[in-house]
Amino acid sequence: MDKLVYTAMTGARHILDRQASTANNLANVATTGFRAQLDSFRAVPVVSEGLPTRSFVVNATSGSDFSAGPIETTGRPLDVALRGEGFIAVQSPDGSEAYTRNGSLKISQNGLLQTGAGHTLQGENGPIAIPPNTEIAIGADGTVSVIDTNQTQPGPANVLGRIKLVNPPTAGLERGSDGLFRQRSGQPADPDATVRLAEGALEGSNVNPVDAMVDMIALARSFDTQMSLLKNAENNAAKATQILALN
Repeated sequence: MDKLVYTAMTGARHILDRQASTANNLANVATTGFRAQLDSFRAVPVVSEGLPTRSFVVNATSGSDFSAGPIETTGRPLDVALRGEGFIAVQSPDGSEAYTRNGSLKISQNGLLQTGAGHTLQGENGPIAIPPNTEIAIGADGTVSVIDTNQTQPGPANVLGRIKLVNPPTAGLERGSDGLFRQRSGQPADPDATVRLAEGALEGSNVNPVDAMVDMIALARSFDTQMSLLKNAENNAAKATQILALN
């Protein structure tokens, strides 16, 4: 069988992988704090006894676009957006530390400060519990304060803790199946005092929907090209079979 079949097959397979990543990015255009997934492929020549006339496609790199997304003001006290670089530390379902840019927060039934997806925020001294009947305020440095609403006269704010804000090197981060980032080393990142929050705002996705649609069209055309190559290989094999049968 012509080696063209294997060459076109690897190209088509990786085009489908990239198409899936592009579709996932497009589906998360409106997801708060989402970071676009990046895929890169390269051609590797097939080394054999013959001439290097064939090449396979292999994964070169797979990462994320960590550029900032647009910040929109919501006015909601439990909405925070990261100004510039950095991440919010949360507790993943398996108990390990993970990181997110999604600052849409809520208070769980147990009074714990969580993300909208239900991940408990990590404070510098553990999870942050919010007492009932209080108004919450989150400072630029991640400090969480509350005021008792049962008092007739507003009293002083009570500081409950500080959200753990980190800024690990993005080259050492990997995205999990749950959408959260983790360090490849498996170790928790150290708090970074330079990371700042904007209260009453949310950071949008950094996916450009126009670019994503153009990529999907280009990938679809590339896939059609690989299918045409497979069809040509099939036709060549059929004609070769006819010639051998005549002989």
